[in-house]
Order: sequence, then C-alpha cells, then structure tokens
Amino acid sequence: MVTVEQVRQVALSLPRAYEALVRDRVKFRVGRIVFAALSADETELGFGFPKEARDALVAAEPAKFFLPRASDLRYHWVEARMAALDPDELPELITDAWRMCVPKRVAAEHLRTLGSGR
Repeated sequence: MVTVEQVRQVALSLPRAYEALVRDRVKFRVGRIVFAALSADETELGFGFPKEARDALVAAEPAKFFLPRASDLRYHWVEARMAALDPDELPELITDAWRMCVPKRVAAEHLRTLGSGR
C-alpha cells in the first residue's frame, strides 16, 4: 500500500515539481502540466502514462490499474488504486510521469545525478 506522504515525497524530490491543491485534490505539477494527482478521497493516484501502453498496463494488472474516465482518455493518463500499489514501484511510476513533462535535458541531468549518487 502506498500513502499520500510517500507520493508527495517522491514527486517533490523531482526538479521543477511542486504541489497544488485544485478543487480539493492534491496535484503535482511541472509548470502548468500535471504529472500526478490524488483523488479527493486519496484512495486513487492518477499519473502521466503513454496512451499507447496504458491498455496493456491495465490488462496486465486490472486490480491495480484502470483507465481514466471517458472524458480524460484523450490525455496521457492512467489511474491506480493506492491500496494495491507497492511502495517499491512508486518512484518509477512517478518519475516516468514527471519525465513526460520536463525538457529532456532536465530529465537527463536528474538521471545523471541519481547515477552518480549525488
């Protein structure tokens, strides 16, 4: 199970990321682009994910992942049940969503920093 605090810790550790409260929902952004968001009741986590791969993700683990509502299918987005997420998979999910929002050089620098242990 993943907690809100774990999501916050991962998301806010990323360069240029910040937290915003929008209509009682916690959202994590880079500029004006949302890369992760919690449901109002904080039981679901939505995050950026390539449209072409999300059906496979949902099919592979339907108890964990699900598609966004029909009006949001146009976005690169998928949803997850926080109770079903493993804390070990959270950093990769959040970081990959963040990488979709930042310039490639920012993502590359962050990955270099992680690789060098700084």
